Amino acid sequence: MSTTTTTERTAANRNFVDRLRANQFLMELLSNRLAVFGLVIIVTMFVIAVYAKLTYDIDAITRTMYGQNPNRGAPSTEYWFGTDGQARDIYPRVLYGAWYALLYGTAAVVASTVLGIAAGTLAAYYGTITDNIIMRSMDVLLSFPSLLLALALITIFPESWGLWRAVAALTLVYTPRFARVVRGAALKVLEDEYIDATQALGASDLRVLVRHVLPNCLAPITVQATLNYGLAIIDIAALSFLGFGADPGDPSWGMMLSEGVEKGMFMGAWWWSFFPGLFLALTVLGFNLLGDGMRDALDPRMRETV
Repeated sequence: MSTTTTTERTAANRNFVDRLRANQFLMELLSNRLAVFGLVIIVTMFVIAVYAKLTYDIDAITRTMYGQNPNRGAPSTEYWFGTDGQARDIYPRVLYGAWYALLYGTAAVVASTVLGIAAGTLAAYYGTITDNIIMRSMDVLLSFPSLLLALALITIFPESWGLWRAVAALTLVYTPRFARVVRGAALKVLEDEYIDATQALGASDLRVLVRHVLPNCLAPITVQATLNYGLAIIDIAALSFLGFGADPGDPSWGMMLSEGVEKGMFMGAWWWSFFPGLFLALTVLGFNLLGDGMRDALDPRMRETV
């Protein structure tokens, strides 16, 4: 009975310490102006994505001719971002591209995070043979350049999947990164004495992993997911730019960049690729700034000294 009480008291003390750390983390994060600026960018992009989804009809954006302009649709008061080669208004297409980027980027990050958490915790908890099998498999995937591996994997999935092909390929590419981060964090947690006490009381492996190991690994997982979010968005755009993933005519930033570089530049239509490229760069910048700020707030030793 005393052992149970001691274990519960230790867990309660750890929860109190975790709450203090969480408050300190928020204070450190909000004091970082670049991180706050990145958060503002991200929130703005999410608002734009939801607004575009609720306001515009995807079929109209993809097919409808918004107007004919003998000047190839340069930006004007009527068409803020100009029109493209099919005389389609670029403004709603760019805004709808935010929905595409955040939707598929979220899917890739969430799927790879779940798989990485499962692989990393199992490798750390069971060790020896299980650890070697899982982590050596992750090392094999990490030995390939991410974009080249994604291009190789994307050919496995049917073309009818559209951008979901890119999501599936990037999920497999990103999983090893999360697995290594989770494994390292889980190994540190498993060294604590309260884990041994919990196991001695008869707690199942699943309970130990879900109730004690995983919650104490959330900090590095969150940072890795935030940084990977921007990478997922730019990789999806890169795959669409290369002709993999998005279907022709889809309002994807990567597809619009491809059309702008392939055709628009020869016509002097710089706006075809400028505006989708600008939104893509801002979105990735926002996630990178927020991820760096979260990393610095969780570990002040990671800050760059000036």
